[in-house]
Amino acid sequence: MTTISGNSATATPGASVTLNAGYFSQRAWGEWLFALIVVAGGVFALGRYHESMDVYEKGILLAAMPAAIWMGWFWRPLQVLMLTVAGLSLLGIASYQGALERAETVFWLKYFLSSQSAILWMSMLFFMATAFYWIGVFAKGRADGVESVASRLVWAAVTLALTGTMVRWYESYLLGADIGHIPVSNLYEVFVLFCWLTATFYLYFEAQYKTRALGAFVMLVVSAAVGFLLWYTVVRQAHEIQPLVPALKSWWMKLHVPANFIGYGTFALAAMVAFAYLIKQQATESRWYKLAPLWLLGVVLCFEPVVFRKSAVLGMSDYWAVYFGISALIVASILFGRKRLAAKLPSFEVLDDVMYKSIAVGFAFFTIATVLGALWAAEAWGGYWSWDPKETWALIVWLNYAAWLHMRLMKGLRGTVAAWWALGGLAVTTFAFIGVNMFLSGLHSYGTL
Repeated sequence: MTTISGNSATATPGASVTLNAGYFSQRAWGEWLFALIVVAGGVFALGRYHESMDVYEKGILLAAMPAAIWMGWFWRPLQVLMLTVAGLSLLGIASYQGALERAETVFWLKYFLSSQSAILWMSMLFFMATAFYWIGVFAKGRADGVESVASRLVWAAVTLALTGTMVRWYESYLLGADIGHIPVSNLYEVFVLFCWLTATFYLYFEAQYKTRALGAFVMLVVSAAVGFLLWYTVVRQAHEIQPLVPALKSWWMKLHVPANFIGYGTFALAAMVAFAYLIKQQATESRWYKLAPLWLLGVVLCFEPVVFRKSAVLGMSDYWAVYFGISALIVASILFGRKRLAAKLPSFEVLDDVMYKSIAVGFAFFTIATVLGALWAAEAWGGYWSWDPKETWALIVWLNYAAWLHMRLMKGLRGTVAAWWALGGLAVTTFAFIGVNMFLSGLHSYGTL
């Protein structure tokens, strides 16, 4: 028998031949069609807009083409996502016909495809998905069907989040060539980025491990982000596109911010998986003082209304009062249904593996983002590191997860300690993400509250 692997072969006379198919030979015609569409779109964009792009932006566009193809080949649902987002974005862009005011007169722009409409749909769909995941957890019959609906709602939310982002990018240029920028420059825009990135990584793990039970937990942190986003939109009119400050007018932003938020999103995902781990572990515990993870969730969910209340004198607004009530309902549901939750959750081994992989991916991208941020700082402010509060807390986040991974790989860290550490890491990450903007000031104070 002859077996060929790479350039080597061993042969037995008169035997059949078995070939190990190469990476490219395994690709179906649909995948090659997808690759052709990506390349054609990239070449078209380069040909049409090259005069408005510097050499670095051209390099980013050229590198994005093989990256998009590889991601689509690596996980096929991304092919459908990217093509759908491209189609909806192009429809929205074409509908403007160069006039921003058409957002109020064209039906599908006004209600679906303008950036603000698409992001509002994203928000509603994430809330609905969270509700359906929790209904699926406690449903006695047809739970799989309910959770399947929840998963589809998350896909729809991610699609509209990306569509809104793409259209917002175009809308910024309709306001003026000097105003146009990639929409990752302020708290409103990066919260949208955080939501769809976290949800997409969750959907990947959901497909890989063939379990939807974790959606009930992961969507809590996404819904909390959406809750803040809606409040921030109303209070600060944050959806309005603003010109960039001089330091942000750089191609570095296109790389640094997305890489940073892949880290934030996967760290948040790992923390919610860690929370699920602890709930499963303490499902049969009857002593109230032993249910520490649950009380911690209650404190965290109720923290936002306290921080963002009208004032210490006036108390909470109606919005945060409703948020507080929903948070209390969630905590109570988990308290009384923890045994059923534990039965639905995957094994401790799966939970531990998802936690580890999420942190590993996040740490890799957060490291890249930190290096890119240092290079950007050198260009913008003349130094790679200035111990600005945002930089300092980014270093704390990096050291926290570096230590977690070190203990995992070198000392075999597993189980309860690893879960508590990952859950505590969410507090550190949250402060680095938004707490610095709230309580500290510095060179990175672009998204103040």
